[in-house]
Amino acid sequence: MTTAHSFTRHDITFPSGDSTCAGWLYLPTGVTSPPVVILGHGLGATREMRLDAFAERFAQAGIAAVAFTYRHFGDSGGHPRQILSIKRQLADWDAAIAYVKARPDIDRSRIAVWGSSFGGGHAITVASRHPELRAAVSQCPFTDGLASALALGPVASLRMTPVLARDMAARVRGKAPAMVPIASAPGSPALMNAPDALPGYQALQPTGTTFRNEVAARVIPTIATYRPGRAAKKVAMPILFCVSNTDSVTPPAQTLRYARTAPRGEIKRYDAGHFDFYTGETFEALVRDQIEFLTRQLHPAPASTP
Repeated sequence: MTTAHSFTRHDITFPSGDSTCAGWLYLPTGVTSPPVVILGHGLGATREMRLDAFAERFAQAGIAAVAFTYRHFGDSGGHPRQILSIKRQLADWDAAIAYVKARPDIDRSRIAVWGSSFGGGHAITVASRHPELRAAVSQCPFTDGLASALALGPVASLRMTPVLARDMAARVRGKAPAMVPIASAPGSPALMNAPDALPGYQALQPTGTTFRNEVAARVIPTIATYRPGRAAKKVAMPILFCVSNTDSVTPPAQTLRYARTAPRGEIKRYDAGHFDFYTGETFEALVRDQIEFLTRQLHPAPASTP
């Protein structure tokens, strides 16, 4: 019977823009120049919120993994804190790719990206811009800001207008940002207020987490106009879309429309909510499908057979 690889985890930092991103590097033990998958998380989330669970499984399958936290969040650099900039986060992805390409212990010709939720949207954008990548995984992806805003509801969206105005004024004056919750109870002003949003985020937080349930409100207009799903048709390499049939945050109908435009896209659908993807039986199903896909595309060395 084939056994799983053992692995080591290393704390890393790499430069991005005017600061640095913190991350973890997982290396399969005894494997020379393994392929690698780079993992980025969702809206305001940090790598401690179950990216390690996926990365560990990939490493056991012989695939090195880099799980990182975006600038301005968690233990990564960047000031002021809790600034969610789509442009900066995409630059962080570029920096992570540059980091793994520069490592002599990783095969730079076998790189994949993996993103979840907001990061799932980024993974589509990044894959469309980096044709040298071997594969991409886009999990419960944010693909269309307008569709997500409509899912949030017009009343909740309007309630965020005053804090947005305060934050834009603070930005002009160089003052501390005005914050809006990332997740809150239904009907409350937040970036996400579906019934499963707040408990879903809380369930992902380990003891001593660096996560803060707030971001600067200035991101609201850019989220509404960010439509990474449109880039799917430009993704040249194989890309796996893992889609929730009941997604309350990133509506699946629009995601599926975009996913079907990817020239080499594969789609897996799951009868589980957006926040169920990270734990329990749904996690096991997802990670099994993702390992099968990544193994086909990256060809990791098998673990030794006892």
